[in-house]
Amino acid sequence: MRQGKVFYNSTFAGTITETNDGEYTFSYDAMYIQEYPKQFITFSMPVTDTVYREKRLFPFFEGLIPEGWLLDIASDNWKINKNDRMGLLLACCKNCIGSVSVQPFYLNNDE
Repeated sequence: MRQGKVFYNSTFAGTITETNDGEYTFSYDAMYIQEYPKQFITFSMPVTDTVYREKRLFPFFEGLIPEGWLLDIASDNWKINKNDRMGLLLACCKNCIGSVSVQPFYLNNDE
């Protein structure tokens, strides 16, 4: 399972997850829902406590991944297969142009 922390500007908004079954989920953080109920990350994912689920990476997050020659550079430098969309999202989208960024979420093995 791989996860990323999703930020709207510098505010933690929620978590995107690729499950071991290959399903993708996105859920808004409870504090974000309380403080920013109308500040959604994309029109297709309004702020709610419902967990969004898809068989493929959500189109909004897919759109954050570089394309063309920039994708080639990212894929070659980080040794990530171009079809590994979650891997590319976690590697390339920490400093996106725009309001939304995604940072890898690492679990502490001691917990």
